[in-house]
This record gives sequence, C-alpha cells and structure tokens, in this order.
Amino acid sequence: MPAPSSTPSLRHLQATRFIQPLKEGGSVPGLFEASDDGLYVVKLHGAAQGPKSLTAELIAGEIARALGLNVPELVLIDLDKMLTVAEPDPEIQDHLQRSVGLNLGLDFLPGALPYDPATAMFMDPVLAADIVWLDAFIANVDRTTRNPNMLLWGDEVWLIDQGASIYPHHRWTNPAEQGRRSFPAIKDHVLLTQAGSLVGADVRLAPKLDDTVLWSIIGSVPDEWLPENEMGDAGAQRQAYLEFFLARLEAPRPFIEEAERCRLAQNAGAIDPDRENRGRRRE
Repeated sequence: MPAPSSTPSLRHLQATRFIQPLKEGGSVPGLFEASDDGLYVVKLHGAAQGPKSLTAELIAGEIARALGLNVPELVLIDLDKMLTVAEPDPEIQDHLQRSVGLNLGLDFLPGALPYDPATAMFMDPVLAADIVWLDAFIANVDRTTRNPNMLLWGDEVWLIDQGASIYPHHRWTNPAEQGRRSFPAIKDHVLLTQAGSLVGADVRLAPKLDDTVLWSIIGSVPDEWLPENEMGDAGAQRQAYLEFFLARLEAPRPFIEEAERCRLAQNAGAIDPDRENRGRRRE
C-alpha cells in the first residue's frame, strides 16, 4: 500500500492574534485567535516535546473522534513570525519564534472545567470503559489521577492533551512487534475503577477502526512534523504508524486482556453486577 497523501483533511487556518501563553504542562501552548475568528489552544511544534507530540495529539485525537468520543476540533494553524515579536517573556517568545510555521490548534471550550478525580462525580461505566479502551489502544501514558486530561463542558466529557500517546514512536524499532505489546501503564488510568467491562468496550469499539480509517487519520499529519528519522522519510513514518495500529487491532489484543485483569483486580470484592446498567449508555 502506498503512503497516504499528506494533504491535511483538517481545516487549515492562519493565526491572527496571540492572546496569552498557557504555561500548564511541558508543551507551553498558547491561546490564539485564528482567521475564522475562533479561539484555539495551540500546541507549538517548537516546544520542548517537539513535533512528535503534535503528531501523537493529532492521530490520537482523531482516533478518539472516530470512536465517537468527544474531542475539541483539531485544526492546523500557521503562525507568522511577526505575530510573536510583542511577547515580553523571553522564554515564551523563544518557543513562539521556534514554532513559526504549522502548529496544531484545539478548539477553545469557554467555561470548561477540568475533570477532578477527587470529586464524587459519577461517570457512566460504559463511557469510562470506552475511554480506558482508547488509551490502552493508543498507548497513552498520561490520563492518570495526576493528569486526567479531560474537561467537563456542555454536560459532556471532552478528551484533551493526547500528546503523550504512541510512546513507541519516540524509538521505533519494529512497529508491528511494538504494536503487539501489552500496556502495563493502564493500571494507573484515572477511570479504571469506574470502568465497566473492557471486553465489552472492545466489542463496541474495535469494529469502528480499520486500515481505511487509520490510513485517513495518519495521512492528515503534515510532512513538516515528520522530518526524516530512523524509519525514513514522511511516507515511511506514516507506514510505521499504520503498522503499529493495525498490529494493535489484531486479535487477540494483549492490551485489552491486561487492562481487564487490572480492572478486575482493582475492583476485587466490590464489583456491582448492575453497574453497567446505570447511567447513560453509549451506542
């Protein structure tokens, strides 16, 4: 199969106003106004985590969307050098100057509140299971009690900050073999104890993904974020991502077997057989 076109399927906008830096986390995103008059949280390719973080954010976010989960709209945003010169903080200006060009924007959700695992908020166990399944599939090490990376907006849960996903891409060796590995970090997932059956989530979600869906998502990653590395050029790297995810989809799926064992172990002695019949069910 030839490499997919790198022509982005995401909307491509121009940054028109830099509003403020958002200093939470290592990526140092910024709040920008764009050429459609919308506000976007922009992840910068020149930040310390580099373009791999943006690639992971894009791929993981669009996979979540394909599964029917809520993710703010992702857009490609061009940053012009002249827009960055007025920033007084030299560290922030350095990030901005190194990020001139193409970056990743997430639609700003006004009034959204961060998900707080310390509260007694009820989470639909079907939805929780679907989110755990997603994070096991995309190898996301960062949706923990320390960094839940979820927002509450419009009475819905929205997933953000997936840049720590697909951690094997920081050191590809054999993407197909790496894709078959389990995912021990799932034991620390913030929603694991609230999740219903992950076997049930697997039945719901796995059929929604195939090579066509994944190919389309991976093809939307801009060439600029895929400089040549140990896997080769941008086309070869897209092939590596595809091989990784197709290997994860191949049954039986070790990451689901492990996640279900962890879920049952954490809930041992306190499993409610009617738990999945309560709350809002997701189709």
